[in-house]
Amino acid sequence: MYPKTQKCIKLKREAGIFTGVAYHFFDGQEEEQHVIGEAAVKPELEKLTKDHLFDVASLTKVICTTSVILRLIEQDKVVLDAPLVTYLPDFQDARITIRHLLTHTSDIVTWIPNRDQLNQQELRQSYLQLKAGECLGRSVKYTDAGTILLGFLIEEWYGETLTTIFEREVLQPLQMKQSYFPPLAKELLVVPTEQLTDGTVLRGVTHDPKARVLGQHAGNAGLFTTIDDIVLFVRMYLNNTGDYLKQSTIAMLQKDQTPNGKGARSLVWDLKGSWLFHTGYTGTFILMNVVQKKAMIFLSNRVHPNDFREGYIKERNEIIATYLDEIAFENVL
Repeated sequence: MYPKTQKCIKLKREAGIFTGVAYHFFDGQEEEQHVIGEAAVKPELEKLTKDHLFDVASLTKVICTTSVILRLIEQDKVVLDAPLVTYLPDFQDARITIRHLLTHTSDIVTWIPNRDQLNQQELRQSYLQLKAGECLGRSVKYTDAGTILLGFLIEEWYGETLTTIFEREVLQPLQMKQSYFPPLAKELLVVPTEQLTDGTVLRGVTHDPKARVLGQHAGNAGLFTTIDDIVLFVRMYLNNTGDYLKQSTIAMLQKDQTPNGKGARSLVWDLKGSWLFHTGYTGTFILMNVVQKKAMIFLSNRVHPNDFREGYIKERNEIIATYLDEIAFENVL
């Protein structure tokens, strides 16, 4: 399945863009999965398997935070165009709505002085004091702040810790039994991420520094999961039975949801034409077309042991372009 895309992935791995990758294709009723390369190169080589957990970084946004918010909207417990302060009274800017946060159109000024020196409670308070900029609702600017604040909203609504809510409202209903939040059990196979300046290799510890501090309260990152569990999540979208998310909700996600309808963003999901798309900083992405019943999951260890982000983005986009071109050629035939 998709030989040109697979060749492209293989060449990227051989070039050292990432040392290990697990990827999965969906095409109608057919599926195909491959796991190649190493999970780790430091402190020693370790072969990657389908049972390895990846720190999927911002895929946490679409798998967990977005799923819970969408279900609250379906149940009329949250209104898309209501101000965040309606549900999170401690937030300071009454102009910012749920839609702004979900579409990255809040133009929120995210600079927090001495952010990396703050403890969990101090960082939470700093997020509650953020304000919108002059382009509120008019321009798309990707930020972690939106899903962090939505995570606080979810905790406020349920009166529970966010990761506890994610486990009950997302992981259990979707049967994602190989998905966890730190602290992880020592016996689990985990793909390491970056080597810090002191030589420490992060393994089973959230790569994103903000989510690392916020811990069980982080809505932007923190999920560790396997390729097979993300298959279950994507299959829910592609099967579109209405058992988890309503069919009308998934149909709505395929349309531009920015306030002016010109931002090419759905609710948290990015839009590539008719494709839903989201990445994770550590080297992950989900790309899917619900109408065509096609999708690609890509989990790599691209930040291990070093983070070369700019170069990686170019290489990742070439993989995606090859995949979409291959599908377009098939459709012509």
